[in-house]
Formats: sequence, C-alpha cells, structure tokens
Amino acid sequence: MSQTGRDLERIAGDWVAAFNRAITQLDAAALAGLFAADSHWRNILGLGWSFATVSGRGVVVPALIEACQASGAGNFALAVDRHPPRRNTVAGEEVIEAVLRFRTPVGSGVGVVRFRPDSGRGGDLAVAWSLMTAVDRLEREADQAPADAEEADHDRSTTGENWLDRRTAAQRYEDRDPDVIVVGGGHAGITSAVELRQLGLDALIVDTMKRVGDNWRLRYHSLKLHNVTQVNHLPYMPFPKTFPRYIPKDKIANWLESYVEHMDLNFWTETRFAGATYDDGTGRWRVRLERGDGSVREMHPKHIIMATSVSGTPIIPEIPTLENFAGTVLHSSRFPGGEAWAGRKALVFGTGTSGHDIAQELHANGADVAIVQRSPTLIVNVDPSAQLYDGSYFGLDEGKRLEDLDLFNTSVPIALIKENHKLITAKVRELDKDILDRLEKVGFRLEFGEDGTGWPLKYRTRGGGYYFNAGCSELIAEGKVGLIQYHDIERFIASGALMKDGSEKAADLILLATGYKGPDHVVGEYFGAEVAARAGKVWGFDTRTQELANMWVRTGQPGLWFTGGSFSQCRIYSKYLAKQILGVELGLLEKSPAGKTPRVPDKADAA
Repeated sequence: MSQTGRDLERIAGDWVAAFNRAITQLDAAALAGLFAADSHWRNILGLGWSFATVSGRGVVVPALIEACQASGAGNFALAVDRHPPRRNTVAGEEVIEAVLRFRTPVGSGVGVVRFRPDSGRGGDLAVAWSLMTAVDRLEREADQAPADAEEADHDRSTTGENWLDRRTAAQRYEDRDPDVIVVGGGHAGITSAVELRQLGLDALIVDTMKRVGDNWRLRYHSLKLHNVTQVNHLPYMPFPKTFPRYIPKDKIANWLESYVEHMDLNFWTETRFAGATYDDGTGRWRVRLERGDGSVREMHPKHIIMATSVSGTPIIPEIPTLENFAGTVLHSSRFPGGEAWAGRKALVFGTGTSGHDIAQELHANGADVAIVQRSPTLIVNVDPSAQLYDGSYFGLDEGKRLEDLDLFNTSVPIALIKENHKLITAKVRELDKDILDRLEKVGFRLEFGEDGTGWPLKYRTRGGGYYFNAGCSELIAEGKVGLIQYHDIERFIASGALMKDGSEKAADLILLATGYKGPDHVVGEYFGAEVAARAGKVWGFDTRTQELANMWVRTGQPGLWFTGGSFSQCRIYSKYLAKQILGVELGLLEKSPAGKTPRVPDKADAA
C-alpha cells in the first residue's frame, strides 16, 4: 500500500523525536540505531561552525554527538512551516525526505533527513540514509537589519536631505570604511553583498568594468545562460515569469545592473583592486583602490571577499611555434562577436562551451572556421539532457518555494550526488546517442566525466571540459565547422597551421577558448606568497571535508573569503558566507578555523 502524506509525517516525526531523545541523552547506541551503515551527515554551519560531510555510521554517530554537545544543539522537531515530508528519487532509490528544525544557543538551524522507502513501515522507526544540518538564523540577526530612520514615516522636509542624497553620500565612503570589500562585481560578488546588507554589514563591491553587468554585456554576441531561468534566480528578487527559458547575456547584464540599484548595494565601477596587506594587530586590511579618475583610495575593511569568479583569469597556453602566426590571436574573453570575421578563416582552439559557441557564431557570420581539439570533451545536448542534472528544481516541486528547493538540493551529500549523476549521465548518453555517434564518426573524441558522472562535477573540479550542445555539434558532424586534432598539427606558420601530412590550414584568426585559471590564482598576485600559503587551495574538492576547498568558509588567512560558481551556488551559499562574517563580528567564532593565524611553512621545514 502506498504511503500517504500523513504516513510520511508519522515516519519523519517519529524519527526526529527519537533523534532528539538520543541527542539529549548523548545515547550513542540509540543514535546508531537511527542511521544506516552507509549513512552521511553534511553540516553547513548548523551544529557548530564546520562546513563538512562525514560518511559511514561509525563516523557519523560520534561526530554528531560531539558536535551537538559542543554546540548545545537541541529541540529537534519537524519544520511544520517548511515543505512537508515528500517522496523523491535520489541515486536511483525512492526515498522519503523531511525538513527539521533545531535550536542552539546562538540561533536556529534547519536540516533535511532522508530515508529509504522501506523505513518506518509496520510502526518501526525509520533509518536515516543522510542528514543535513545548516544554520538558519543567528539570534542577534534582528539587531543588525538595515534601516533608514529618515524613511520610517511620511514626515518630509523641503530643505533636508532626501533618500537619494543619503544614498549618494553613503556610496562615497568619505567618513568611514566598509566592513567588507567585495572584489568582483559579477553575480558572485553581488549576491554576497546583498546577503551582507541583509545582516546590516556595510559592503562595498569594486570592479574594473565601466558599467554594472559589463562582465556579461561585453561577451560574445550569441551568449545565453546554459541552464534554465528557474534555477538561476538571485536572492530576494526572482526573475519575472515573462523571462525567456534561457536568458540572453544582455538581459542578464541589465538585470544585474537593476538588481544592484533596487537592493541598494554600494558598487564602485572603474575601480582596480591593487592589493592589500593584513594587520594582525588591528584585524584589518590595508587596501589600495585605484579609481577610474586617476585617484587612489586606501581603505581598512575587516574582511575581503574575492569574487573574481571560477572563470576569472584567462589561461593563455604555451603553444609551440604560435609566435610564427602573422594573423590575429585572441582569447575567448576578448572576442566581441563574429561580424568582423565574415568571409575570413578562423581556427578555434578549445572544445569546451565557449569554443563551440564561438565557432558556431563565426560560422553564422560567414567565416570559414575549424575547431581544434586538444583533449577528449564531454558533449551534452543543452535541452533536455543538460537540464536533467537540475531535476530537483522541476516536476514534483513546480511552484514550491525556492528556499525549500535549495534546502533539498544542498542536503544531498557528494557521494550520493556522484551516484545520481552516473545514472543521469547514462540516460543522457542514450538521449544524445545520435549526435554522439555522428561526432565520433568524424573523429571527435568524447568522454563523460570522472566515473561517468557528467558535466556538473567537471565544473566543480576544473571549471570546464564540456559543451552544452546548442547546434555546433551538428555543424561539426556535418562538416560545416571543421575539426582538427591538435596532435595532427606539425607547427604554425605565418598563414596558419602546417599539418603533419604536409597540407596547410590557412587562418586569419586564432581564437584561444582555452579556459580560465582558478580563483586561487590571484591570491599571490594581490596579497603575496605568505597569504596565499595561509589561504590554501581554492575550488576543487577537499577530500577531508568532501566539500569545495575554501569556498564560502573561513580560510587560514583571517578576513579573507572566496565565493564563486553558478548563479544557484552563489544564491545558496552566499548567505552562509555572510552569516559567518557576522558571527566573527559578533564574537561567535574565531577569525580562522584554528582560532589563530596558522604558521606559514618556511625553508627550514622543507629541509
């Protein structure tokens, strides 16, 4: 007999009550009886300030008891005001998922518990497959909320300052330093700043672009987001229902610009972050900002958030003999559009999404273009195949609150994500079989991610290596866009490429769609080697925590934070970053994970 909504509530409610008893009594045996042998616990600052996943009942149970005892967590109960317990499919298994709440001395938490379908039948207690616990609200957040006392009522003055006067003055920072400087004004920096503002923290975004949104506006003509609109909402101000399914770059750019205005964010355009040094004594940074008018400002924030993107600094690879080429060489980040290359010849290096998109745009504008493949590439049709990985935002959950969908989405530990993605990738390969077979027939080399997990984990580890097919794969399969394997090129000559078979491939343009360096690349440049060593690796998985390394969390360098990733990642995790910064300011946690600045290894250590 199928389980009703009331059955699901009983199963989840009985489990949460038993969990609360076991935690209150610190009863490890009782707690062990509530978890499967292959269970996982992901903590996002909920039970203490750690951001990590642990796996296996023998590890999960003692870790939970220790964390609850240290954090003073208790009062676990079903969250009646959130999404009710539901059925879902995770990693190929039908599961039951339920939202819970709890309290700690510093505030409230929220979480998701997940059971296999045979749990809780016949009156037996369910057995949890996974648990996620996250901070929801700090007790002292209410005292920090932004307010404009002058706009609290309808009194007006014909001589005093109005709202615009105060906003303009505030953005000049003539009488104060911001609490936080956010370096980078794309969606990552903007979502961080809006979450900080919600908590009453003063954040200034700085970016070299002339206009908010130019990081999208000035990119190649045909660019659109590659996942659908309902996944990409920004906090507190979702896209209108009239927005297209895939948002064009200029619409995104204009939306970011209006978002900054409507959310009252402080943003300095045409401003170069020229570096910073940290004063351990004062706990503040000394930041040098070079303005577009030639002036220089020195500021002393307590925190810096690097939001320079997972795809920030272009990779210009060393390609032997490329210096012999007499034509134009551009990185994809500087490619304005295909119109100027009509009737001319182009070679596009790189078979990721940018390389394919640019090759397709050049072809559409009448260029003779070939794409150069250096390594096997994952190809997935943009619709519907690429969207299947965001399945938690569709179908059953249509019309539900985005914050609940985000909660369910973040509750899946990486081990289950991998298993889920293997199944999705197998399905995608069947859906896309026709174009994949046709590509292989013309010599295109394919791969499908680590252990067949598809594109999302490639993004989280290397930021690329895949193409969302929006038509260029068909052009390659049909020979309308040429395909060259890099290993077949002998060397470059003034007029293009000399092939190993003696033929020549003429070119006027060589376009390097060769990707971007990771976010930690800029740390040494802006802060020096010592700070870079303290901060550590950024992006890519940390095997100790099963999480992205040093993203949205305290690093070994006090006051230095990192954010980046997709629209949905930034929407979800920026609030956790902001709460930690507020926690530091309120004295609820130390400035670095160890409670002090870690010692930087020196040459003697290496000896």
